[in-house]
Amino acid sequence: MKVSVIGAGSWGTALSQVLANNGHNVGLWARKPEVVKAINSEHRNPRYLSDVELNPDVVATLSYRDTLLRARAAVIVTPSTLVRGAARALADVVDSDFPVIVCSKGIEEGSGLLPIDILDAEMGNRSRFAVLSGPNHAEEVVRGVPAATVIASESPDTAAFFQELFACESFRAYTSEDACGVELCAAFKNVVAIAVGMSYGLGFGDNTAALLVSRGLAEMSRLVVACGGNAITCMGLAGTGDMVATCMSHHSRNRTFGEMLAAGKTLDDFTVETHMVAEGANACRNVKVLADRYGVDLPIADAVRSVVWEGADPKLLARDLTSRSLKPEFYGI
Repeated sequence: MKVSVIGAGSWGTALSQVLANNGHNVGLWARKPEVVKAINSEHRNPRYLSDVELNPDVVATLSYRDTLLRARAAVIVTPSTLVRGAARALADVVDSDFPVIVCSKGIEEGSGLLPIDILDAEMGNRSRFAVLSGPNHAEEVVRGVPAATVIASESPDTAAFFQELFACESFRAYTSEDACGVELCAAFKNVVAIAVGMSYGLGFGDNTAALLVSRGLAEMSRLVVACGGNAITCMGLAGTGDMVATCMSHHSRNRTFGEMLAAGKTLDDFTVETHMVAEGANACRNVKVLADRYGVDLPIADAVRSVVWEGADPKLLARDLTSRSLKPEFYGI
């Protein structure tokens, strides 16, 4: 089967490798001609995961139409800010029952829409859409290091279709019907990872990191439930699993961004130095739309936003959080 992958960053490259190793032909859309040339001639992505030899069944192109030609499904792996544009481009090429899975993690600025909501708005027929998320560092997945993910869709048939597409011995795929919860977990854990990175960058220890992870999970669950998701999703791969991996691993771009903030650097510095997107930077700002809409208390997200976008001193993060009034461990759920 041919599968179209939209986005040739590290995660798009890794998922292309998974799909090709599973016996599928992969059409990988990339923005840069040099990336397309290198993948097709050298079987390497020169910008991301460049030390990994890609399966020759991964074929790159600059054209949406070429990558979608004879494809049976599409995988969107762009930064979350580009999901709407990708959905519009796909809508011009594919039919109304063409299955699409989105692997981007974020919340749309202004509207508060999740990626699957954007696909529905631009393409229609929501039952054909799915989302993929979990504790999946691209650097490990591309090499076949054992990992697992969750694939969520409101349609069990769609979830099962993509589960069969991706699942293999080294990449276990579980299904869920809670697409809302999975996507909110995917966005929110990046915010907490920035806080953990700042904490370590300021010289705090593992106790502080565990505090942020645990209380971050509490914030996450309050938001998920308020938005109509299932609280148990927060205990699964997309919630606790991805939170632990993203907050504690040095592969994590969001944790790295937090460490850079603690050292006095900015979002622009991070982008220039890594050529990557720290999705938590936008998520900490966009999640406020949902927090205000549903009246949800998100103190860690508020603190991270104040540092990233309002110029607050990272050294004040711990003081602001620990000076809050004492409450029961679980409230607002």
